[in-house]
Amino acid sequence: MKSVIPVMLMTLLLALAVCGTAVRASDPPPVTVKKPAVEVHGIEAQETAKKEKEEPVLVGPATREQIEGAAPEWVQAEVEAQPDAGKAKALAAVAPGAEVTIFLGTWCGDSRREVPRFWRALDLAGGSVPFKISYVTVDRHKKEPAGPVTESGVQFLPTFIVRRDGREVGRIVETSPHGVENDLLALLTGKASGVIATREHLPLPGETKPQL
Repeated sequence: MKSVIPVMLMTLLLALAVCGTAVRASDPPPVTVKKPAVEVHGIEAQETAKKEKEEPVLVGPATREQIEGAAPEWVQAEVEAQPDAGKAKALAAVAPGAEVTIFLGTWCGDSRREVPRFWRALDLAGGSVPFKISYVTVDRHKKEPAGPVTESGVQFLPTFIVRRDGREVGRIVETSPHGVENDLLALLTGKASGVIATREHLPLPGETKPQL
């Protein structure tokens, strides 16, 4: 009888050990901490909405009508613009033969401010001026269209480039210090040359201050 008791005890201990192992094996695995699914979905939704909100961007040569169609808010900016009426009308009397090339972005706030003001000045001048006007729309990275952007050394938008006889007289870069109608008139009449801008670090080769 005495020999049976130790055997029973051993059997009981083994059973408990086996049960204990079984219980530990059924414990849940370690918890992996992740960002809530709602938060991730929220970020993705915001990015998608942002992309969808971005308006189509024109790239390449364009007309005023095409630009207004792609950026209708510019029409309202033109209505609200208040250029110097006298300087604007003087644009119609400059010596003929110049070419004005305007690089702009339909996505660009500075372009939205300067170009509609220029349009308003043209309208005040009677809609007809003795110089050729060309528009080149540029992508958000200011890389395309690659040929015109590279050849003209465009870094900031908008950039108004004035040429006579195929030679650059000067350019207005980004923000026109005295109003685009004033600075453009100065370049067209020879009262100014070189780069006209508010950015101090831009090169100013051969620039003379406008006599306004």
